[in-house]
Amino acid sequence: MINDTVWMDTENDLLCCIDQTRLPNERVTLELHEARDIYTAIKRLAVRGAPAIGVAAAIGLYAACSRFEDKEKKGFLYSLQKTAELLNSSRPTAVNLSWALERMLSVADKNKGKSTEKIKAALKTEALNIYNEDIEVCYKIGVNGLALLRDGSRILTHCNAGALAAVRYGTALAPIYVGLEKGYSFKVFADETRPLLQGARLTAYELCENGIDTTLICDNMAASLMQKGMVDAVLVGCDRVAANGDAANKIGTLGVALIARAFSVPFYVCAPYSTIDFSCRSGEDIVIEQRDAEEVTELHFNARMTHRDAKVYNPAFDVTPAELITAFITEKGVFAPNLI
Repeated sequence: MINDTVWMDTENDLLCCIDQTRLPNERVTLELHEARDIYTAIKRLAVRGAPAIGVAAAIGLYAACSRFEDKEKKGFLYSLQKTAELLNSSRPTAVNLSWALERMLSVADKNKGKSTEKIKAALKTEALNIYNEDIEVCYKIGVNGLALLRDGSRILTHCNAGALAAVRYGTALAPIYVGLEKGYSFKVFADETRPLLQGARLTAYELCENGIDTTLICDNMAASLMQKGMVDAVLVGCDRVAANGDAANKIGTLGVALIARAFSVPFYVCAPYSTIDFSCRSGEDIVIEQRDAEEVTELHFNARMTHRDAKVYNPAFDVTPAELITAFITEKGVFAPNLI
């Protein structure tokens, strides 16, 4: 299994994470404690994937506040709140980000009658709790998802929701990794996932590193595969689930769901239960992050590949309606969209 994607250097109070922008050709570890650097790492997708973002935010908030000067407690709590607000603004769609930061702030509030040093200690403990819980949650998602598969299943996935998107097992790929530990074998088709190529750069990388039969396909090839009966199930992750079961995931997921419905292929969304935002009524209320045009026109090319006057529409996510989702696979069990 690939080593942890995000972790805490407990001796030096640092957020450590693999810089995913350097994969698959370089494996570089970032060691961060400055709030602005942590914000930038999340914003530029050095650390990405809803679970990993939440863990990174929790550890990052602690790493930053551990270096706050020993000023009076009111000032410390104010700086903690402002740092959390900065980190929370880095990615608007993934609910795990705000969820983790709210947990950290809640711990600070519960301990506000104690000394600053004891508040810091409580925050460190909570950040490590969030880290350890992510490993446990993802493993349980893997166990629950594996029950829906069989040895030799042919699986299609979009974007990266594997070990690199969490601390260890991931979400959509967790059933594959748990199955691997139990002696199962799978064939995985990984969409390249334009425009940032998380499938090509990250999913194919981690699956191949773990010896799993992996075939990379361009995004517009999924329909042909399903038409030929070459896919038994689709497994994807998600960044936010609305109360009605609509799910936001990397742009292109909606198209995969529509194709799966057309060819009667089960379409499963794998996510921690914390990804469900019960304050969000439906997918229409999910804020969709808009990203820079250069990700489409230049990022993976030696030179600009389109006319300078061509406009670019570059949303990071789309929303898959609940009616296209066969089931949600969570650590608490498998749920139909109307039963979450």
